[in-house]
Amino acid sequence: MSLLFTNATVLPMTAVGDQPRTFQGAVGIADNRIAFVSADPAAEADFRAAHPEARIFDCRGKLVMPGLVDTHCHAAMTLQRSYADDIPLMAWLNDYIWPFEARQTADDVVLGMTLGMAEMLLGGVTSFVDMYYHENRCVETVDRLGIRAMLGCNYFDSNIEEVLPEIGEAARLAAGRDRIRIAVAPHSPYTVSPANLRRGRELADRLGLHRMIHIAETQDEMRIVRERYGASPVRHLDALGFLDERTVGAHCVWVDDEEIDILAQRGVTVSHNPQSNMKIASGVAPVARMIERGALVTVATDGPCSNNDLDMFEELRTAAFLQKSALADPLALPAYEALKLATVNGARAMGREGELGVLREGALADLIVVDLQKPHLQPLHDVVSNLVYCGKAADVETVVVDGCVRVENRHIVGLDLPELYRDVAAAVERIKNKK
Repeated sequence: MSLLFTNATVLPMTAVGDQPRTFQGAVGIADNRIAFVSADPAAEADFRAAHPEARIFDCRGKLVMPGLVDTHCHAAMTLQRSYADDIPLMAWLNDYIWPFEARQTADDVVLGMTLGMAEMLLGGVTSFVDMYYHENRCVETVDRLGIRAMLGCNYFDSNIEEVLPEIGEAARLAAGRDRIRIAVAPHSPYTVSPANLRRGRELADRLGLHRMIHIAETQDEMRIVRERYGASPVRHLDALGFLDERTVGAHCVWVDDEEIDILAQRGVTVSHNPQSNMKIASGVAPVARMIERGALVTVATDGPCSNNDLDMFEELRTAAFLQKSALADPLALPAYEALKLATVNGARAMGREGELGVLREGALADLIVVDLQKPHLQPLHDVVSNLVYCGKAADVETVVVDGCVRVENRHIVGLDLPELYRDVAAAVERIKNKK
């Protein structure tokens, strides 16, 4: 399939240094790769001649940019959206979330995942990193909706024996599907023992998989891990050999400078979840300091039960504003740096640096079209500032993943949303009433 996005404002995210650049031009896609990105009419003419069958998208008044990458979520928790709010984290988990999850079936998880992916696609997310149960059952669903994903099979000490075989099955199902990768995902250092963390690390190494884990999210976690193991979560995980460039660490709120240096030196991806951290009052992650010290920082939504949505545009705005407020520094985490967290940095987190998060020849064709003709996006003094500080998920008009149109005119191709909503409502009612 060939696609041409013409007459567009293009934001390639391939700037030299820290300066963004946009231009009026076109983007051409052939099969699943970007064939050209240019302001030169001759390049567009050459593409049209070589691909006379290409679908043409007239993008006057619109922005073409890379799709967004959500590096930490629990997408199937859409079923628990607004189910348990305004509750401290440990009570929230023990009294509400984990009992709800114990009543879910694998089919329920697939249903919640479908709703989550629909929300993400409509909001311009083309890649996401998930952490949940029954991910082996979600491979086919992810494939059908056409999004790109890294599916982390979540385990605790209590369920590791059933999850480890699921990881192998998920890896087998994902083999040959370039859009889908599998990861090993122990929940946290306070819910998984050192022995079982090692087992997960060894399995990931044997299968060549990424790892993901919640790290230093709350002060309660800090206290529990110190009492049990005599070290902070970061130092504890580092001593176990768990931290490297294939590790995604969610939250990392309570870390000191030495721990930030450990994360940076090991190449760990820090997945910053500002809205979830704010809602549960976990604290403010020192993102600006992490970036200064060379850590790879990304931004993510966390689950739609602790956020309560999967809107990456809101997350970008919050991430930037929160650092400025916490540091009393209006220069902290400027707009373009924030946008990099959700594009080029997210691509690195997924092991796809240079292939995702950018628009350039040869990169994978994951892009979105944002309608700039909205009152809250006018005037256009600075397109990047408008995206980060004013943009909304509903501004996304078209979404392309792997060279295929997945959202067009804000409609998800091949998905009946009213039917999905009915199925979700029925499942939630059954789960809540199950004894």
